[in-house]
Amino acid sequence: QVQLVESGGGLVQPGGSLRLSCAASGFTLDYYAIGWFRQAPGKEREGVSCISSSDGSTYYADSVKGRFTISRDNAKNTVYLQMNSLKPEDTAVYYCATDETGFCGGIFGYWGQGTQVTVSS
Repeated sequence: QVQLVESGGGLVQPGGSLRLSCAASGFTLDYYAIGWFRQAPGKEREGVSCISSSDGSTYYADSVKGRFTISRDNAKNTVYLQMNSLKPEDTAVYYCATDETGFCGGIFGYWGQGTQVTVSS
């Protein structure tokens, strides 16, 4: 079974932090680029961050740059998204997805089920 599972979402106050995890089972993430996406109700899905498989290059949407950090631990077959200084506008369902080309910006195939992040006071 090929599966991606996101975890770490929850309710946090503005200015708080969360760390999301994207764990793979049934395959290894070594040769995939991994992207994080989010979608809020009534809004289009947007790319948040991505990390490549080759040199570990990272990319961030302007809206999260300087606040979010993506990383990967191939030994644990897991990719993380550290989210700091959270704002209410960050509220969304967050998804991770694979790009088998190994480069960010390709076609993303496998998707996780999503984890809810709510930033509210």
